[in-house]
Amino acid sequence: MSDKISLTDKLATFNEYWSPRTVAQLNDYDVMVVKVKDEFVWHKHDDTDDFFLVLKGVLDIQLRDRTITIGPGEMYIVPKGVEHRPVAREEVHLLLIEPTGTPNTGDARTAAPRKTA
Repeated sequence: MSDKISLTDKLATFNEYWSPRTVAQLNDYDVMVVKVKDEFVWHKHDDTDDFFLVLKGVLDIQLRDRTITIGPGEMYIVPKGVEHRPVAREEVHLLLIEPTGTPNTGDARTAAPRKTA
């Protein structure tokens, strides 16, 4: 990587919710930013953990037996195979890191297409 990346600038390039944008690649992983609001679908990732780092706002990660609430500067990793649903009462900005090509819904047929910012 030849230049620094401003996550704030990258987030300013789009308004869609639940549509992650790749801002860099690290080995075989995508580093992404995403804006979220309201509820996402219940889903799981059979082959990888799911990493969430809140940049702005408050995110609830609903698990079948409890809810994890994370705010700015906090992160949570959902273990692979665990059903979860992210919920944002107001707009939340996140940093995500996951293996390149991982479908955001856990299912390639229903996943948002990969985009770059």
